[in-house]
Amino acid sequence: MTAVADTRVAAPERTGSRDLAGTGTLLRLALRRDRVMIPVWVLVIGLTGNSTLTRLKSTYDTAADRAEVVSDMNGNGSMRSMLGTAFGDSYGALTAWRVGVFLAAFAGIMSLLLVIRHTREEEESGRQEALSAGMVGRRAGLTSALLTVAIANAALTLLITATLAGEGGGGALAMGLGVGLTGMAFGGVAAITAQITENARLARGLAAGAVGVAYMLRLIGDAAKDASEGSSHWMVWLSPIGWAENARPFANERWWALLLLAAFAAVTFGAAYALAGRRDVGASFLASRPGPPAAGSSLQGVYGLAWRLQRGTLLGWVLGIALSAAGLGGVANGADDIVGDSEKNREIIERMGGAQNLSDAFLAAMVAILGVILTVYSASAVLRLRSEETDQRAEPLLSNAVSRLRWAASHLVIAYLGPVLVLAAGGLAMGLVYGAATDDMGGQLPRVLGASIAQVPAVWVVTSVLVFLFGLLPSYTTSVGWGVVGVVVTAGWLGPALDAPQSVLDISPFGHLPKLPGESASATPFVWLLLLSAVLTAAGLWGLRRRDMTN
Repeated sequence: MTAVADTRVAAPERTGSRDLAGTGTLLRLALRRDRVMIPVWVLVIGLTGNSTLTRLKSTYDTAADRAEVVSDMNGNGSMRSMLGTAFGDSYGALTAWRVGVFLAAFAGIMSLLLVIRHTREEEESGRQEALSAGMVGRRAGLTSALLTVAIANAALTLLITATLAGEGGGGALAMGLGVGLTGMAFGGVAAITAQITENARLARGLAAGAVGVAYMLRLIGDAAKDASEGSSHWMVWLSPIGWAENARPFANERWWALLLLAAFAAVTFGAAYALAGRRDVGASFLASRPGPPAAGSSLQGVYGLAWRLQRGTLLGWVLGIALSAAGLGGVANGADDIVGDSEKNREIIERMGGAQNLSDAFLAAMVAILGVILTVYSASAVLRLRSEETDQRAEPLLSNAVSRLRWAASHLVIAYLGPVLVLAAGGLAMGLVYGAATDDMGGQLPRVLGASIAQVPAVWVVTSVLVFLFGLLPSYTTSVGWGVVGVVVTAGWLGPALDAPQSVLDISPFGHLPKLPGESASATPFVWLLLLSAVLTAAGLWGLRRRDMTN
């Protein structure tokens, strides 16, 4: 039998224009593949600022109201941690304060998803190796991915600048550049993780972890110090999101802070290029460890395999949500101190969490935010099915005595039950801390835990939308799926805080849930959401049984 030679030998170093051969073709391919994903992300992120501005003008209609809310918010560490420091009381400055750090973080998430999608995912699927056999340069794939991200962030910058220019052209440009350059910075981080890891899931997780660390540094630093009349806390200066915040749009802009973002992006791009030239296509600097020679009993079936593939992500979410919820439970007992004497602050909390007593309203708002964030996990769990299909790892399983429905069910069990476990952990942690703080463990723990579990039907609806796309529109599963998550997160997180119209809130399934704990609840919205979830899932599985498996 003739041995097959290993084709993954070290390729000779190529220099000059040959490294970039085929970049234009790959760029056009990437833009065509993302013709839905990029516009959805850009529109959702870019128009949020203008929507926020409109709502702020209707809420704070006098200069005295604006000055009062800035003073109240900057004087409270908890509110600074949530929203950042307000550097001015103009409508533009309030818009930058209310949503600036969120938009920067979302731009980073958009960028890392795009970069990983067109670099490590292409290598993992084998498509990049096939392209590299032709007239495609060593760095063409990375270059086309970064150009794709640059186009998306340029569009985002222009949209934010254009929609906020009425409040001041310089401030609008500073805010647009802050958001866009933050996206580029984390796109560079993702380009590095794509070089050093062997699979897209780990690369995506490391890059997303970098966004999370940057956000937490900004959060802790802003909580520790009011920077409205001086310099920010040193921890804020360790975060690219903190640099965007310190550009201070509409408040005597600090353009040099944006240079930090540009320099960081340039350094990460350069590092990614250097790493790309020192490895083979499909290889990585952090190779996977070899497994045992024989599979254990837990890997004898598709359910054990699915659990092995998804357990790390699930356990990470359980730990992260539990720690976050515990911190929020400790803050909730001081909700009256957080709000202070400001009627405007009270109205914001009540819009987010209901008109019951302030502590319950704060708990309801935080529980809802945790549920909204969890849609990111549920979407990634379903998308694991799509990656298994496109990477042709599903075919060996389906060629044996494993039906398509059984294979899909092995992952969907985790996609549906995983959020239950995460929300239960979050509700338990929040309830324990809040119950201990109020000396009413027996009364508060069941209420908070129940409120957390009540978010499950809304999470399941988003999960089912992804299943529907996977079964009936597989080629759009990733792009449209993440777009749906982006819309739900924006409407569910920012919508209530900005007093958005009910028609906007109804876009999100979370807008149909009662605000628990505190409000009275009926079974009707839960039943309807569960029925919708069941119908979408059934339709998706029906489509999966009848379509061809694609790659």
